[in-house]
Amino acid sequence: MMTIWPHLCKRYSTQRSTHITYPYNSPSLYFSLLLTQASNRNPYTITMMKPILSRPLYFSLFVHLIIVTVLAASDPQPIYSPVEDITVNCGYSGNWTSEDDGRNWIGDINSKFSPFEHQAVSNKSEFKEAPHSYNVQQVRVPYTTVRLSRSEFTYSFKLSSGQKFIRLYFNPVSYGPDFDQSKALFSVKAGNFTLLHDFNASVTAAAFNLTKIIYREFCLNIDEEKSLNITFTPSRTIPDAYGFINGIEIVSMPTNLYYSPPESESFREIKMVGSGTNFRIENRTALQMMYRINIGGDSLLFKKDTGMYRNWVAGYADELYYLDDLSLTRSLVPQNISTQLNFSEIPAYTAPEEVYRTGRSMGRNDTLNKSYNLTWGFPVDSKFYYLVRLHFCEFQHAINQTYDRTFAIYMDNQTAETNADIIQWSGGNDRPVYKDYLVFIPEGHQHLFLALGANPSDQTTTYSDALLNGLEIFKIDSQGNLAGPNPVPPPMILPKGPSKPNSNNKKSRPPMLAIVGGVVISSTLAALCALGFLVFRQRWKAKESDRSSHGKTNSTNTRGSSLPSELCHHFSLAEIKAGTQNFNDICIIGRGGFGNVYKGYIGDGATPVAVKRLKPESSQGAREFKTEIEMLSQLRHRHLVPLIGYCTDEGEMILVYEYMAHGTLHDHLYHTDNPTLSWEERLQICIGAARGLHYLHTGAKYTIIHRDVKSTNILLDEKWVAKVSDFGLSKMGTITMSKTHISTMVKGSFGYLDPEYYRRQQLTVKSDVYSFGVVLCEVLCARPALIRTVEKKQTSLAEWAKNCHRNGALEQIIDPSLKGKIETHCFNKFAEIAMSCLHDNGTERPSMNDVLSGIEFALELQRGAEKDIINNTSTGRKREDEVTLTKDMQGFSSSEKSCATSESITGMSGTIFSEINDSEGR
Repeated sequence: MMTIWPHLCKRYSTQRSTHITYPYNSPSLYFSLLLTQASNRNPYTITMMKPILSRPLYFSLFVHLIIVTVLAASDPQPIYSPVEDITVNCGYSGNWTSEDDGRNWIGDINSKFSPFEHQAVSNKSEFKEAPHSYNVQQVRVPYTTVRLSRSEFTYSFKLSSGQKFIRLYFNPVSYGPDFDQSKALFSVKAGNFTLLHDFNASVTAAAFNLTKIIYREFCLNIDEEKSLNITFTPSRTIPDAYGFINGIEIVSMPTNLYYSPPESESFREIKMVGSGTNFRIENRTALQMMYRINIGGDSLLFKKDTGMYRNWVAGYADELYYLDDLSLTRSLVPQNISTQLNFSEIPAYTAPEEVYRTGRSMGRNDTLNKSYNLTWGFPVDSKFYYLVRLHFCEFQHAINQTYDRTFAIYMDNQTAETNADIIQWSGGNDRPVYKDYLVFIPEGHQHLFLALGANPSDQTTTYSDALLNGLEIFKIDSQGNLAGPNPVPPPMILPKGPSKPNSNNKKSRPPMLAIVGGVVISSTLAALCALGFLVFRQRWKAKESDRSSHGKTNSTNTRGSSLPSELCHHFSLAEIKAGTQNFNDICIIGRGGFGNVYKGYIGDGATPVAVKRLKPESSQGAREFKTEIEMLSQLRHRHLVPLIGYCTDEGEMILVYEYMAHGTLHDHLYHTDNPTLSWEERLQICIGAARGLHYLHTGAKYTIIHRDVKSTNILLDEKWVAKVSDFGLSKMGTITMSKTHISTMVKGSFGYLDPEYYRRQQLTVKSDVYSFGVVLCEVLCARPALIRTVEKKQTSLAEWAKNCHRNGALEQIIDPSLKGKIETHCFNKFAEIAMSCLHDNGTERPSMNDVLSGIEFALELQRGAEKDIINNTSTGRKREDEVTLTKDMQGFSSSEKSCATSESITGMSGTIFSEINDSEGR
C-alpha cells in the first residue's frame, strides 16, 4: 500500500521532497475523487487496478482511509484567522512548506522580504545552510538555512494596524570556521523596542538545556499605516561578532487578547499583586512571552493552537520548574471528553480546548493537601514587571457549586488570592476562565514563584484541593527595552543523565580515550549539578510543606564541634554577610540578650530568611546553640519554625531560619502599631501553637519539652500560620509511666515559668502546658505576662487572671477591643482551658492534646454563634442570646470533658505526618 499511495497521489498533489499536500484538505475525499475521475475517464481503470489491489490491499486501503479520515476530523479548523500571517525562511531562496503547521515559508533571498543593508558596508550579509544534524528539529523549516552578517541588517514589513506576535527563530550552531557560535553576539530591535541586547543564542540554549533550537516570542502593537523594522546589530564588545537569524514570523492576534481593552471595560484591569491596585497594559507596551504551559496535558504545537500558532509546552516538562514532589500531584482529565466547553466568559480563541480539558491538582488526600503547596519557580530577569495569566476550567462535575473547591494563590511570596473559586469566576462546570496578575521582580531576585495552596478550612470549602489548567507568563515594558542579560544555567534544572548514543550515526567512531574522558567529565558535571539542585530544593521548598528536607553538605565546621552538618546546611560566613549586608543595622528585626536577629536573603537573594547571630558572651551559649541545631534539624512539622542552616565560621554562632513575615504573636497583642487581631484569628493562632507543642510531646521520636513557651516564641508566617520557635532550652527524653519528669536546672522566662518546676526542679510536659496557659491569658487580655510597675496583685498575669476568675470578674480584664465580640459559651470554654493549664499541681493540668481539643471546640462555639446571628438576621429575628459577655461566668465545670472537633480549622492544618509514633494523636 505504501508504494501505491504516492503513485496514485502524484498526478493530483503538490510535492516537495516527500511532503504531500492534498486538495480539499482531506486525503480520503481526494482519494475517492481520484478513483471516480479515473473510472469516468477510462472504464477499464478499475479492471486494470484489480491485479494491483488484491483483497488484502483493498482491506488495508479501507482501514487507511478510515484512519486518515479520523485524523483529519480530529484536527479542526482554527477558531481565529489572523489578518497577517507572515513567515520568512531566512537564508533561503524560494518557498518551503512546513511539516509542522503546513504553512508556506517564503525565502528572503531576492524576495520582498530581503533585508536592507547600508551600501557603504563592506561586510554584506551572507546566507548559509545549517550543518547536517541528526536533531529532528534542526532539519525542519526554518532552521535549515540562515542569514548572518558582521554588519547591521534590517527587515521591513508593511503591516496593518493592531497587535501582533513577533517570533524570532534561532539555530545556535557554528556556520563554518568564519562564523563560530561563540561569536554570535548581537542585539535585536523592533520598532522602538530593544528586544534582545548582546544576545547569544547558544549560551541561552545551553543554559536552559531544553532543546538545540530556540525561539523568542514578543507582542507589539502596530500603529496606523506604519511599517515594522526589525534590525539585527552585531555587538561591539568582542571582535568579529556577528548577528544571525533563521526565521521570522509575524502573526496578528485578536484585539486585546493580552492588552487591556478601553478604560470603559474595567473588568479587564489586571490585579497588581502586593499593592491592592489594578494595572492596564496599554498599546504602547511591549511583551515577551517567557513561559506558556499546558499544565495538565501534552505539548500543543503550532497548528493545535487556536489559529495564532502558539506553542504550549507539555505539563510534564514543567517539572524543571516545579519545586515539590510531582508524585504527590494528580494530572486530571474529564471523564467525558466529548463534553462541549462553554466559552461564555472568555473568547474561544484564548487557549486551545486541550488546555481546559486537562489540569493538575493536589490529589485526593485532603489532609496531605493542607501540608504543602503546588509550587513552581520560573527563572526570570529582575527589575521587570510580569503578566501572569492562569487558565482554569472546573470539569470535575462533583465540584459544581461555589465553595466546593476554594484555594489560595501566591506569587513572589505575596498573596494574590485568598479564596480562589473557579465555579464562582466562571459560572459553572466546563466553562473556561482565566485570571491575570501583575508581579514585579525586584533587583537581585532571579525567579518568579507561583504557589497554589489548598484552603485549610473545612468550613469554607468542601474539597481541600487546588487546580490549575494552563499558565502564561509575559515580561512587559513600556520604556523601550525588553532585553535581559544572557542567562546562566538555573540551579533547579537537574540533568537527565547522558543522552543515548545515536544509532544512525554509524560513521562516528571517536577514540576510546575521548569516550572515557567524556564520560568522566560528564559524570562529574552531572554530580555537581545534582548536588546544586538538591541544595537549591532544600532552600526553596514551599513554606507550607512539612515534607521539606534540607540538603546535605560537607562544609568544614571551623569551631571543631560535632554539629550535625549532615542534617542541615552549613553556610559560610561570606554567604551570611552577603545576605545581611554585612550585618547592617537596617536589617535587624529583633533584639535580645542572646544577640540580634536580621532579615537576610539566600539563594541569589531570592529567599528571605531570619538570621539569628548569637553573642559570644550570650547566656544562650554554645550548648544551647548546639541543642537548637540538633533538635530542629530532626523535626519537621507545619507548626514548628524550620531551621534552614547554621554558620560557625570564625567563632560565630549563627542560626538561619525560614523567615516569618508577620513576626511574633507578642507583636500583635500589645505595645504595637499592628492591626488588632480578631478573636477568631487569636483562636486560630492558639490552635496552631498547641498543635506544634502537641507534636513535640507525643509525635516525635522522643518526648521533647520546649521549656520556654511564650508569646515571643510563637511566630506567624505570611499566611498567619503559627509556628513554635526557639528550641535552645528544650530537653529531649523518654517519658513513661514510671519516669514522668526530667531533673534539670531551672531555666525559662519569668512570668511563664511553671511554679512546680521552679520548686522541685523536675521538668515535665506539664511545664509547657503551664507556660501555654499564660500565653492564653495574654491572648485574652492583651497584656504582658509580667509587669513590675503595677500593684503587686497585678504583677503576674497568671495569678491576676486566676484571682479574677475565682471572683467571677475575668471578663473585666480582657482586651477592650474584644468586648462584645466573644460568644458567651466560647468565652466560658476558653477561660476553663486557660485556668486548668495554670493549676499549681502539674498532675491536675490537662495534656496538650486536651488543650488543643478544647480550643478547637471554643472556636466551633464562636463560629456557630456567628452563623446563628447571620441566619437570624436574614429572617428578621433577633437573638435573645446576643454575642456579648455576661457577668454570669459560673456554671461551667472544671471537669467538663473537651470535645475534639474536626482536624481542619481555618488557617491551621495540624496533621502530623513525619516521625510520628502516636498514630492516633488526639
